Amino acid sequence: MDFDLPEGLKMLKRTVRSFVDKELIPLEREYRPEGDEGMPEKHLKPLQEKAKALGLWMLDVPQEYGGAGLDLLTRCVISEELSRTVALPFRHIEVFGPEVRPVLFYCNEEQKERFLFPVLRGEMRACFAQTEPDAGSDPAAMRTMAIRDGDHFLLNGTKRFITGAGRADYAQVMAVTDPEKRARGGITCFMVDMKSPGVVLERQWPTMMGDAPWQIVFEDVKVPAANVIGKIGEGFSLAQKWIEEGRIRGHGARPVGIAQRALDMMIDYAHARVTFGRPLADRQAVQFMVADSAMELHAARLMVYECAWRHDRGEEVRNLAYMVKVTCAEMAGRVVDRSIQVHGGVGLTKDLPLEWWYRQLRSIRITEGATEVLRWRLARNLMKAQRPS
Repeated sequence: MDFDLPEGLKMLKRTVRSFVDKELIPLEREYRPEGDEGMPEKHLKPLQEKAKALGLWMLDVPQEYGGAGLDLLTRCVISEELSRTVALPFRHIEVFGPEVRPVLFYCNEEQKERFLFPVLRGEMRACFAQTEPDAGSDPAAMRTMAIRDGDHFLLNGTKRFITGAGRADYAQVMAVTDPEKRARGGITCFMVDMKSPGVVLERQWPTMMGDAPWQIVFEDVKVPAANVIGKIGEGFSLAQKWIEEGRIRGHGARPVGIAQRALDMMIDYAHARVTFGRPLADRQAVQFMVADSAMELHAARLMVYECAWRHDRGEEVRNLAYMVKVTCAEMAGRVVDRSIQVHGGVGLTKDLPLEWWYRQLRSIRITEGATEVLRWRLARNLMKAQRPS
């Protein structure tokens, strides 16, 4: 058993860290993203050119489509480094290339020409639409329906909290095609043209994170059968593969990177800040906050790395991915909270990134599976596996 990262990955980690330290963190003084509009072009384009020059381009894309084809562990290490800055939008990180929803890689050859390649070229944007007002984290309660009508499907339903819908050309919509099966093979993924008659961007939902995801209503929208991604009935399984990776990387590695910088800031400020004649670093209360943060962060990072490593080996990591999201999201929230406490009043200001992280991390405990739901699923799976005969 080797707990050390491969040398090549260490070099890549150093390259990304240097890029973040030199190019992104200095931007924090003039730019901090709020919402899901993406980074302004005046910042994005020069950064993309520098990323290309460093070989940091399309890191999430398989080699067969011109990308780096990196494994999940490597992408987690990169995400950890990128998350140390608040100069990047929390959800749309396009500095290293266009954002591609992994479901698109399941397109057939004809669909790749229409959907995947335009997204890779930056000519098209696609959002992902699964969450509904009443279904929440329960796919069995999904109400959006797609009924076959010759060579089309008629799509009806409502999706809520859809990030990026306002600027998307297409939506990857999960809809019930077999009400008797639903989550067990009755949900299908459709590419829906956002300009189709019957597609209504009904309203936005402003949130504490600064973004305002959309509510989309579909009213008798005609979707060509040729726009089904994968096979009819396998939409939920495709989405779960993407969501599982998201829990490991976006909700695991990303909070680890945030917590690391928050801890570094906490330590630096504790040395610099003098109260009542002594630096905060001499105060046991502060020392305990630093120690607790370091211990929790170390354990969470190892959990992320192990889960990503096992995923890359082709192992089943569903339960471990649940653990990763719950552990990392809650850990990072505590570390950022402690860092704010150590910084005192200045920690509450927008001069520091702490308040921004505090709001973003709060959302992670809910999005793509609330922590209570994941605890329930984990316990259910564990007890089912060890049920007495």
